[in-house]
Amino acid sequence: MEGDASRAFADMLARARALIPRLRDRAARTEELRRLPPETERDLHDAGLFRIVQPRRVGGAELDYVALVDCAELLGRADASVAWNLANLASHHWMLGMFAKHAQDLVWDEDPDALIASSFIFPAGRARKVDGGYRLRGSWPFSSGVASCEWNMLASVVSSDDEADGIEYRIFLVHKNDYKILDTWNAAGLRGTGSNDVEVKDAFVPEQLTVAVNDLAGGPTPGSVVNPNALYALPVFSLFPFVLSGVALGNAQACLDDYVDVARHRASTYNRKKLGDLQSTQIKIAEASAKIDAARLIMRSNCIEAIVDTRRGLIPDMAAKTRSRRDGAYCVNLCTEAVSLLFSASGARGLFTTGVLQRQFRDAHAINSHIAFNFDAAGTNYGRVALGLPSENLTL
Repeated sequence: MEGDASRAFADMLARARALIPRLRDRAARTEELRRLPPETERDLHDAGLFRIVQPRRVGGAELDYVALVDCAELLGRADASVAWNLANLASHHWMLGMFAKHAQDLVWDEDPDALIASSFIFPAGRARKVDGGYRLRGSWPFSSGVASCEWNMLASVVSSDDEADGIEYRIFLVHKNDYKILDTWNAAGLRGTGSNDVEVKDAFVPEQLTVAVNDLAGGPTPGSVVNPNALYALPVFSLFPFVLSGVALGNAQACLDDYVDVARHRASTYNRKKLGDLQSTQIKIAEASAKIDAARLIMRSNCIEAIVDTRRGLIPDMAAKTRSRRDGAYCVNLCTEAVSLLFSASGARGLFTTGVLQRQFRDAHAINSHIAFNFDAAGTNYGRVALGLPSENLTL
């Protein structure tokens, strides 16, 4: 990034950083509400953070993809639930920029700040081609922040009367009037994300409000006509882990910072020895910080390399796509390991619900439970492709 783009990026990071104290103060209330407080949503809107990767032509910042990692990391240092919803909802502005112009105009002409939820669990839906569009039905879990959203991107398998047509994966832009929110989100971690289920009984979705997954595999998309920036030609589902990986990074960094601060001043309850003088404490800090720093390098380098390659007109092959999925899972696993290490090293102090450590531990493992961060799945597919076998991930 150069010149104005670099300054705009730095300014957005400064806005995110400025929110950390107040978001951290609200974390307990966010968990209690099981969704973001209205004042937190307002803060994110006022700072322009929901629009970090939205096209500039409609007032968005149109920052490089790595902004999703960097902004989520900063907010994750305050509250992983806030960072999770910010990254999720901001990324949907990016994805809408790849839909046909008609879909973009339908949403952004009405309200460029409109929030869009999602659930990219394709088997949860069934769609059937009809004249002018599709009939869609299904029940989708884990639609984060859905209560605040006007629209939802719901993934579905498209059925066909002709089996020779094979399986098609498609994403449908659905207005809130066409789905029902089911209050199901009672979770141990990421409690404030409001990741409820949504149900569609039978909705008609016009063709122009849909996009095929094959059109999001890298290279020009239906939206490239009006959004020519390489940002809107990135391979969506191979880079998908990095939409959310910054949340794990920020949560782990906050956990480390808090642990170091306590170790500097606290004495052991057992023998009154200063914790910072213990070699075991020093080693734990070194190990956790190495994992976090390595994770940050992996996340950012993948995002930066992807946008550079796309600007050069390069479309990643399957080996590169499975490597991105491998790296996305691995770096979040590193963050989870760092938090678990520090939680264990903190002893009984970490058990109290009045402290932030137990929340950081719960949130770390909730983040890691996302399928995008399942290293067994990502690693298996990477290994298959490395061995010359076909990918089992049909969205890449």
